Amino acid sequence: MKELQVVYRVECAAAEVDARARALAVEQSIEMPPEAVASAFVRDQVIGEVLAIDVAGTGAFDVRIGLSLESTGGEGGQLLNMLFGNSSLQPDVHLLDFDLSAPAAACFGGPRQGVPGLRRALARASGALTCSALKPLGSTPAELAGLACALAAGGIDLIKDDHGLADQSRAPFEQRVPAVCRALARAGLDRCLYVPSVGGGPTRLQRQLRIAREEGVRMVLLAPMISGVGALQEIADEFLVLAHPAMAGAARVAPPALIGKLFRLCGADATIFPNHGGRFSYSEDCCRRIADAARTPWHGLAASLPVPAGGMHPARVDEMLRFYGEDVMLLIGGALLASPRGVEAAAQAFVGAARAAGRSR
Repeated sequence: MKELQVVYRVECAAAEVDARARALAVEQSIEMPPEAVASAFVRDQVIGEVLAIDVAGTGAFDVRIGLSLESTGGEGGQLLNMLFGNSSLQPDVHLLDFDLSAPAAACFGGPRQGVPGLRRALARASGALTCSALKPLGSTPAELAGLACALAAGGIDLIKDDHGLADQSRAPFEQRVPAVCRALARAGLDRCLYVPSVGGGPTRLQRQLRIAREEGVRMVLLAPMISGVGALQEIADEFLVLAHPAMAGAARVAPPALIGKLFRLCGADATIFPNHGGRFSYSEDCCRRIADAARTPWHGLAASLPVPAGGMHPARVDEMLRFYGEDVMLLIGGALLASPRGVEAAAQAFVGAARAAGRSR
């Protein structure tokens, strides 16, 4: 039995599904005619195996394929390639889920610190954590540093760069990150975690990580579907990592499998996703399954903290905590920045609401 099992939703006629399943198993393994394979090892160990086909509705079938774990090389990017590389080009195929053995999961590492490490870094042993974002794009380093101080003074636990902040000339990474870190330190507000957004090609990414290291940054923000799950896997060896879901909706991959499981497997200590009822169309069931995939015991890997976001408002704090429980980080950005009360007061009210909602349970 193959150590890596993958479930695909295939839309086709019943008369075609057996052939489609076999073709999918070949495409996601050797991508060549099996009859042309001379090696017994490849035939026995590498070629994908159709394990099950289940009816999932009219003209839809769930196909379970067994794949060779060795084919991934223990690297996150190659794992994603083996899960859905070529088959993502077929519009009637969706990646629903995957699983692998406990020893295989250990090869990918999972969160190096996870929820316990994140709580230690913030000295917050229990209760929901709070998060906000530095924006808008186009702000100067001084403006972003001032905003960070206002949010931190309001008690926010974690302050992240907006994922759109990269290396733009208006606030280049090498100016923005030191400005924010040093402003928080001067104000005595560095008990919070400042989480800069990192990305780009290998040279740029390594330069950013060097600057982050020199400034004492403990956690970074990375969009794995842009910078690569392999980059996530390597960065997690040194920094806590907050995974951002940008581009996660571009492929037909079920969000719980991608944002909850794959990002966790490759090292995300916390994972952002669109909360139901916000700017995006994720359902309550989808959000619950993402949170469960991030936190549920799985092959001994540390849990990843779910971070629901996307147009949230402090008025929803109690509702969100009833839905997710207290092992969660609530991310509210724009609603705090737009508050007529001012950023610090709005942040203070948000944090107070989160603490009060936790105490009432």
